[in-house]
Amino acid sequence: MPPSVTLVRHGETAWSASGQHTGRTDIPLTPEGERKARALRERFKGVAFDRVFTSPLQRAARTCELAGFGAAAKVDADLVEWDYGDYEGLTTREIQARRPGWRLFRDGCPNGEQARDAGARADRVIARLRAADDKAIVFSSGHILRVLAARWLGLEPSEGRLFKLDTATVSVLGYEHDKEEPAVALWNAV
Repeated sequence: MPPSVTLVRHGETAWSASGQHTGRTDIPLTPEGERKARALRERFKGVAFDRVFTSPLQRAARTCELAGFGAAAKVDADLVEWDYGDYEGLTTREIQARRPGWRLFRDGCPNGEQARDAGARADRVIARLRAADDKAIVFSSGHILRVLAARWLGLEPSEGRLFKLDTATVSVLGYEHDKEEPAVALWNAV
């Protein structure tokens, strides 16, 4: 098998269900989020990974654990979700009431991160993943995984806006023919 990176977005939380921006607030999975995270175990039955990484936030770490990879996981601080700063806990509608026309990937967050900041963290993760040239799995949150996918392809961090990503989904990054041709092999699969 050529090297690849499997991305898993954490299961549902109360805030992901309500559409609130959940960056650094460390909230647990809902019962439904736990159920869907457990279902990932069956999806990955018989699949081996050389390395397992998780965000330090409990929603990702718990998803990793319930999917059956907790014992092998290494915490990577660069996988933490986008820092929404003043917009933490707010929905897009609430933010746009304060700042009409606001878009996360274009405008970033006051007292939080801009796309380039999340992109710098994604670039560090990608450098470590590509250096090992193996099969890895990563558990994290939606926006940082979208930025990671954009950067994997050589796109600007802001182009993460093009990749819709639901909770408890699986995506795979790999290569078309060789390492000079990074590609998305699977995206947002339930």
